[in-house]
Amino acid sequence: MRLIPFGNTRIKSGFWAEKQKMVRDVSIKSVYDRFADTGRFSALDFNWKEGMPNRPHIFWDSDIAKWIESAAYLIHTAPEPELEKTVDELVDKIIAHQDECGYFNSYFDVVEPNERFKRRGDHELYCAGHLIEAAIAYYNATGKRAFLDAMRRYADYIEKVFVTDKSAAFQTPGHEEIELALVKLADVTGDERYLKLSKHFIDTRGQKEERGYDWASASYFQSHLPCRDQTTAEGHSVRAVYLYAGMADIAYKYGDKALEKACRTLFENITERRMYVTGGIGSTRMGEAFTVDYDLPSITAYTESCASIGLALFARRMQLLESDSRYADIVERIIYNGFMSSVSLDGKSFFYENPLEIIPSLLEVHGEIHYPATQRQEVFGCSCCPPNITRFIASIADFMYTADDENRVIYCHQFMDSETRFELGGGTVKLVQQTAYPSDGKVKISYEGEACTIAVRIPPWCTVYDSVREDDGYVYFHAEDSEVIELDFEPTVKLIYADPRVTGLEGRVAVSYGPVIYCAEEPDNRLPIRDIRIDTESPFVYGFDKSLNVPTLSVRAFRHNSGGSLYTYGKAPLEDFKAVLIPYYAFANRGEKEMAVWLMTR
Repeated sequence: MRLIPFGNTRIKSGFWAEKQKMVRDVSIKSVYDRFADTGRFSALDFNWKEGMPNRPHIFWDSDIAKWIESAAYLIHTAPEPELEKTVDELVDKIIAHQDECGYFNSYFDVVEPNERFKRRGDHELYCAGHLIEAAIAYYNATGKRAFLDAMRRYADYIEKVFVTDKSAAFQTPGHEEIELALVKLADVTGDERYLKLSKHFIDTRGQKEERGYDWASASYFQSHLPCRDQTTAEGHSVRAVYLYAGMADIAYKYGDKALEKACRTLFENITERRMYVTGGIGSTRMGEAFTVDYDLPSITAYTESCASIGLALFARRMQLLESDSRYADIVERIIYNGFMSSVSLDGKSFFYENPLEIIPSLLEVHGEIHYPATQRQEVFGCSCCPPNITRFIASIADFMYTADDENRVIYCHQFMDSETRFELGGGTVKLVQQTAYPSDGKVKISYEGEACTIAVRIPPWCTVYDSVREDDGYVYFHAEDSEVIELDFEPTVKLIYADPRVTGLEGRVAVSYGPVIYCAEEPDNRLPIRDIRIDTESPFVYGFDKSLNVPTLSVRAFRHNSGGSLYTYGKAPLEDFKAVLIPYYAFANRGEKEMAVWLMTR
């Protein structure tokens, strides 16, 4: 099985075409401007002195790298001369200040030049990984080798320090990411040393206890056990899923069954016990971490945007290891919900956290409780999420197809109005998807090429193809040249119930239409939102909100009349009204308002 990269696909219209246009027209410039304002780009000038503003930070290189990677993906799909010129200027600065040994870091080179690779928690290898990925993306988009060659020199130096000389003060990255980048570097250069270096970091992790901060345990860094022995998702959620994605890469490249088994076990632990209904992960602000099974509080949910992205990247790699639709099902849950909520509808601002319930008045309460922000921001002190979001949307077609050349099978995992061309078994094939997904379940796939098998995923919410779900979740079609496959998944409203072991969700449901989770928000419903009781026997009416430009669902509901005594001996009467729900991804675009995903029923 192999991935069909996004560069082989042109998304033509519909949901994802609109989001990519938003990134191209708005987000990429907005993120650039905020990074320029905060000194991230000027840090590449290497002229900061003590007492000057905008002191370089240990993770700024990763922010810059992800912005470059986003730009590269946009350039890859359509010419952007001004954007390319900007990237070239940034690359020139990186190369000009790269140490002759290959090392590059705008913080350590300028602020603490004698501290290279001495502090495990300080993101050097994480930054290096993102720079490598950016260099690969820019080379693939433009054919320009300078950045790629510079990052090869850096990777060679990392191999020298961590494998040959063993001169670093730690053995494995404090923040995983470079493992993914090195696999990509091996693929683009054909040099297996980089693949071996990635495997070295995977094999070495957990062989002895390593920490990175005085306050953090080894499990915070996923170093509590060797990778093949880990069975539960632990610690910092972004670090964790980046590690698991790297483990899946190495399992795939080396046919490592023990590592594959560990990946499968970890994936199951996350998605069956530690994942929010929106596809978000990471339950607590303390360490931005996983906690324990079924601990999924709505109002204090941390659910970092980068964590949902990392889980999608992990799932995409698992698709290469086995034919099972649960991986693409999780990707779908993420991309239309817990990920898409991370960016405003206008593309200018972002969430770091993605809560499932908001009561703004609680923000005024003093104490130790941390409540997520109620409004998106254009930039953060730790601004890893905005450029991660832009690069993810720009390359979203990476999730659409995989192919088995030997058996001539094409797997269709996600549905986007698009045209895709690639080589299959020595010949060129073309796939055209025509669909208005996710608002409409009709998907028409036109195929050109020599005969093959096309396997189409059946979404888990679809009841039309129930029998298919008993197998691996795909329906298989024999396709000849000029074949047309038409499916209608017939999206309907579904009520989702939580496992009773999830505290606080007793008697509550989440509402979905197709793959999209809906929520109730204050502008459409009288307060308090938590008191809404959906009438599950009444039909839901599909509608549209022109001001937000998103679909809506309305349904008969009930609520208590408020304004009486704080406590009463009698049960308060219920008021009959129409509740209006909007897609979860569209909340917090009308100011600071109450919101809830999980609602009571009557």
